[in-house]
Amino acid sequence: MTKSELIARLAAANPHLYHRDVERIVTTVFEEITAALARRDRVELRGFGAFSVKERGARQGRNPRTGESVDVTSKYVPYFKTGKQLRERLNVPE
Repeated sequence: MTKSELIARLAAANPHLYHRDVERIVTTVFEEITAALARRDRVELRGFGAFSVKERGARQGRNPRTGESVDVTSKYVPYFKTGKQLRERLNVPE
């Protein structure tokens, strides 16, 4: 699902809200999650999961085209851990 599809579904489910307001709400939520992760904070959405930031250490990589060794610097990457309720919904026997 793309962001625009999410906005369209939420707008359809809430006809009392203007489409532009739903778009503003979704954009604000994503911006706040992004800002929190940029500050290295953890964002937890109960029943859904938790976003956090992990540091990936420096390592020796390899250029796949030439096979030459390359130094890869350390960096921060986003990490998502699913919540218990989401895992249970995904693993319901059919």
